[in-house]
Amino acid sequence: MDQKTCEQAELADRDTECAGCGAVAEGAPPTWTCSVENGERRYFCDGCARENIRAIEGRLDSSWW
Repeated sequence: MDQKTCEQAELADRDTECAGCGAVAEGAPPTWTCSVENGERRYFCDGCARENIRAIEGRLDSSWW
């Protein structure tokens, strides 16, 4: 199925901001990383995700790294 979830549809209509460096991208870039911290979705650009991949994989909140 190629149906978008409600969240994907919302993101496609607005810009996404990186929670790490503040970079802004149009829509939801497929290469960005999404993390759920304290029930809130946070998106990280390629650069921020690469710099902190071990912490992300270890499920550490971005406030830790």
